[in-house]
Amino acid sequence: MDPETLPLVGAVFRFGAEDRVLDSILLAGPLVVLAMVLFEQSPVTFAVVALYVVSFVAYVAYNGARR
Repeated sequence: MDPETLPLVGAVFRFGAEDRVLDSILLAGPLVVLAMVLFEQSPVTFAVVALYVVSFVAYVAYNGARR
């Protein structure tokens, strides 16, 4: 299955930042929020949110340093 065939995902990949990793991280954001809402505040959801934020900041910093 090609992710570009999905309606929302395909649109983000076509009109996004032309960076698949960054687009994927941004698309995962609502899923992280949904997990936090569904599973309430727990150590596991806190770890997921922390990992998401760290991965986003690290990838942006990596791209900034690379350019």
